[in-house]
Amino acid sequence: MDFALPAELTRRLAALDDFIETEIRPLEEQDDNQRFFDHRREYARTDFENGGVPRAEWEELLGEMFRRADAAGWLRYGLPAEVGGSDGTNLDMAVIREHLAHRGLGLHNDLQNESSVVGNFPFAHMLLEFGSPAQREEFLEPMLTRTARLGFGLSEPDHGSDATWMETRAVRDGGDWVINGAKRWNSGMHSATHDVVFARTSGQDGAARGITAFFVPTDTPGFSVDFHWWTLNMPTDHAEVSLRDVRVPDDAIFGEEGAGLAVAQTFVHENRIRQAASGVGAGQYCVDRSVDFARERHTFGAPLATRQAIQWPLVELATEAEMLRGLVRKTAWELDRRPHMEISDRVSMCNYRANRFVCEAADRAMQVHGGLGYSRHTPFEHIYRHHRRYRITEGAEEIQMRKVAGYLFGFAGPNKR
Repeated sequence: MDFALPAELTRRLAALDDFIETEIRPLEEQDDNQRFFDHRREYARTDFENGGVPRAEWEELLGEMFRRADAAGWLRYGLPAEVGGSDGTNLDMAVIREHLAHRGLGLHNDLQNESSVVGNFPFAHMLLEFGSPAQREEFLEPMLTRTARLGFGLSEPDHGSDATWMETRAVRDGGDWVINGAKRWNSGMHSATHDVVFARTSGQDGAARGITAFFVPTDTPGFSVDFHWWTLNMPTDHAEVSLRDVRVPDDAIFGEEGAGLAVAQTFVHENRIRQAASGVGAGQYCVDRSVDFARERHTFGAPLATRQAIQWPLVELATEAEMLRGLVRKTAWELDRRPHMEISDRVSMCNYRANRFVCEAADRAMQVHGGLGYSRHTPFEHIYRHHRRYRITEGAEEIQMRKVAGYLFGFAGPNKR
């Protein structure tokens, strides 16, 4: 057994750091762009007078970061070579996502909307696996260059984790489909050109089969973005959407009719292991900053680091970081070698534990730093607010634990009894 990272991956991390220092950090520091990352970050990014969505200036800065990263060959690293990527593996992406998060806040890897010099792009993987040739032509390259933007409409006002009970319906009408329903937490709708809407087209409530995904242009009559939910982490890109007799053609179906949940599961599986890796990196950053502060800060005539009340909670977190790092990397390595449903429980283990870990690490960093830690002049409240959502979104931690239990007790998975 060899736990060392592949030499080529280690070289790539060094090259990535060099790119960030020479291309991205100067961009971050020019024209007062620091306002998007220092204590002014939430206000600089958020258009409070326009529903709380991202300000145009913030998105323009992100767009320039994307262009530079794409030109340097980093943005598409995790995508197949056929679309300009480097065939980055799941292990590569897990290590890179942890590495970028461990660097702390910055334009290289923003937390609020998951923008990164090494893109995640779950939609690209979905298009490559489920999209028709025409859909890949219409959306793939434009999405990567940000001339087309896709929203994701799965959750509803009365149905989140229980997606198989969704009430949005689509019925055939000649060669078209007519969609009626509502979506909540519909991501990306402040700028989306199309929304991927999931609707029941057949089957009974609670059945996995019978849900279909559709590409819906956001300017289609009857499609309405009603408002954006203001969240703990601002700005927001999570909308309330209503669909009233929205008509789309048959070729708007994404994937197979009635098999839309397979499309959705690809989305969340692509994200869960990488979110876990980011959680490990951001949590380790909080631990490291807390250790440094405790060594420098003196109270009652001695360094804060000499107090067991400071030492032990950080020891617990450092230990958990080491264990999680090993589990995340091993699981990512296995994802490169086995069908994801065989180890879906491991992915869930990584995800719920890492999401919880980074929240605990950010909270502890606030405590160690005292009043300064509670201020927006340190990054810990921002890290907490961002990562706290992952204990709910794309599979709440209770759903993740339910998945683990299903595999553990043989109710689900390859050993189902």
